[in-house]
Amino acid sequence: MSDPHPARSLEREDKRGFLQKLAEFIHPGPDSTDELIETLAEAEDNHIINNESRLMLEGVIRMADMTAGDVMVAAPRMDLLDIDAPFDVLLHQVIETAHSRFPVYEGERENIIGILLAKDLLKLQRAPELNIRALLRPAVFVPESKGLNDLLRQFRDNRNHLAIVIDEFGRTAGLITIEDVLEQIVGEIEDEFDIADDEGDIFGLPDRTFRVSGDTSLERVSEAFGVDLQAARGDDEGPNFDTIGGLIAHEMGHVPKRGEKFVFAGLLFVVLHTRGGAVRWFKVAAADAAAKA
Repeated sequence: MSDPHPARSLEREDKRGFLQKLAEFIHPGPDSTDELIETLAEAEDNHIINNESRLMLEGVIRMADMTAGDVMVAAPRMDLLDIDAPFDVLLHQVIETAHSRFPVYEGERENIIGILLAKDLLKLQRAPELNIRALLRPAVFVPESKGLNDLLRQFRDNRNHLAIVIDEFGRTAGLITIEDVLEQIVGEIEDEFDIADDEGDIFGLPDRTFRVSGDTSLERVSEAFGVDLQAARGDDEGPNFDTIGGLIAHEMGHVPKRGEKFVFAGLLFVVLHTRGGAVRWFKVAAADAAAKA
């Protein structure tokens, strides 16, 4: 059916187009990701959104260009369980690493056969006749090039929390969790290692090692472990450090990564958790005792 008033329709279209062009001329929209982020910064300056909202929106924008390979835990630093290991060995590793999910391999580390939930391992203690294979959940494999937006949707739809990342040759490149993806939007997610500062900074663990906060003072660590961390630096004329995290990162010569180990002043430091390039938590034990374990 034809429009009974074609001139009037044309007038409406022309008017709408003119207003739109006028608005774009006065305040043109962003043409790139960087410009969009700058617009968000202006919105914060004008009190349209708060700082937390701006950071989350920026995270969403940046995540659109990120892949699983950008945020995964690299294969050498993956904590895996051996399907053929005795129960006591598996339980010790679960307690030591404090993860809730573990890839399980058989034979070679590349041969991942499933995912074991830490809580399911306790079923073996109550019913030793159970076969650990029966407790495994199917492993999800994704390519390094998998976009984080698509991966987050996949995690949500399939109710998975962990995926194994493979490279272009089909080899294990690393692993990624739903927490790794969400942290790109909301920042570091508080977990079992994140407690209020006034609740303490050195904790004893069941295996006679200690969990030490990266921002613990050198004096406190020296006193707790009976060592002189300042003297252990020898004639080092480099910068002075107040915290154990700063000192160990300096001695290592690079930004520590989760799972890295470093021996200093007779103590073995294992990086448990990092945040913003700084160590949040170490696992600490006497180096000689750790070597005998």
